[in-house]
Order: sequence, then structure tokens, then C-alpha cells
Amino acid sequence: MSLAAENLGRDAGGRAILDGVSLVVTPGERLGIIGPNGSGKSTLLRLLAGIDRPSRGEVTLEGASMRRLTRRAIARRLAFVEQQAETAERLTVRDAVELGRTPHLDALRPFGPGDTAIVNAALARVDMSPLADRLWHTLSGGERQRAHIARALAQEPGVLLLDEPTNHLDIRHQIALLALIRRLPVTAVMALHDLNHASLYCDRVLLLRSGRVAALGPPAEVLTPATIRAVFGVEVAVHIDPEDGARSLLVKGHIPFEETQP
Repeated sequence: MSLAAENLGRDAGGRAILDGVSLVVTPGERLGIIGPNGSGKSTLLRLLAGIDRPSRGEVTLEGASMRRLTRRAIARRLAFVEQQAETAERLTVRDAVELGRTPHLDALRPFGPGDTAIVNAALARVDMSPLADRLWHTLSGGERQRAHIARALAQEPGVLLLDEPTNHLDIRHQIALLALIRRLPVTAVMALHDLNHASLYCDRVLLLRSGRVAALGPPAEVLTPATIRAVFGVEVAVHIDPEDGARSLLVKGHIPFEETQP
């Protein structure tokens, strides 16, 4: 399922917080969105999800303008895991994940055994089956994050958008989640803070700086020492694993803030 943006912009407080962003995410692709704090990553994801309206430009899902699609139609095709998603405190984990089936249900199609199987599979994929009957308010931040992702998976989306999905997760669950996203038969777009996660788990990387596209391409072409120095203000060295050829970035130090300003 394809997702595209053309000359996308969003204004707030009298200034452009996102401007001139164009991209096409091809079916089955894993696109990572990276950039310093305040560069527009979350804003871009909310526009791609159809939650916020752009000030300029257009988002299309399977060739249809997002403006012309109902929320129900979008939810049947696209799931979005926000960075600060909220859920009613008195729900159990299973209750919360079952909400992911809502776009597929109506009076003629009530919740049934097939939906239960989908929910069970979503819980298992994020290692939350043992906690299915726990009340939401008893969960840790990482457990809540995994439950939100399970709810998104229960939607069975063609496009999965995630805003810093590894936030609050321990290292084991970070790696397991990113590996899961690579295996899923979906188009995935995710904002990431960890540049090595973007390098190892994404097909392409979109680098934002001050609300504009600074670079877009394969990780090896975007995540270069020179670009990272200019945009993030840190010195890195590239390490290639001799066993599997995996490319990782080793941070060597930072640069004074005044030297990194546009």
C-alpha cells in the first residue's frame, strides 16, 4: 500500500514548522524519519496519518487524497502509534488491543472468533500475552508502548506509522520490535532517535532539518559522518561488521552548538 506527500507544509504560531516535504513511500518499504529535536518528525507523521490538516500540499493513500477519506476508511488501511498515546486507565490490555478491530466492525459484522485470533496474535507479537488481563494503570511505560503497538497490529493495516516506537523500551524489546516491523507485510514509516536503528532496520532514511528535507535515500548515503556532523553536531566513525557487513555508527564526540547552527 503506497503513501505519498507532495509539497507538504504545516504552519503554527505564525511560522512554518514543516515546509516543502515531498516523498513517495513504496509498498512494503521501511522508511525511517530522523532529525534533531524540533525538526518536524512528529508533525510529518501526524500529517501522513491524516490527523492534522496540512497548511500546504497534499497526502495521498493508495492514490486517494487523505482529505477525501473518512476516518474509518483511513483506519482500515493505516495505523498510527503516537509518541504520547493515551488509553482509559480502567481497561485491561486485551480490551485496549481489541479496540484495534473497531474499524472493521459494524452492526452486520460484530466482534467474533476471527477477531479474537487476530488480537491474540498481536499480543503475542509484542510479548504481551502474559499481561493481557492486567489493568492499564498497572503497566510500566514500556509495557504500555508495546500494548499500543499491539493495538495497531490488530488493525491489520497496510501502512504502519510509528512515532519513536522504541521509546521506553528496554534494549531487548527495542531490537525485537524493529525486527518484527521488518518482517511484517506492511509499509512502515517510523520516526527514530537512534541513528543505528535507522541504519540497520530501514530501507531508506528521510533526514529533516528545521522542517525541511535535508536528505532522502538509503542509510549508507544519508548517514555519513559529514552529514551527521552538520545536522546533529556530533562526530561519528562508520564501522562495518566483518562477519555480516552490517553498518554501524560510533559516536566519537560532540561539536559546540554555535558551530552547528544553520
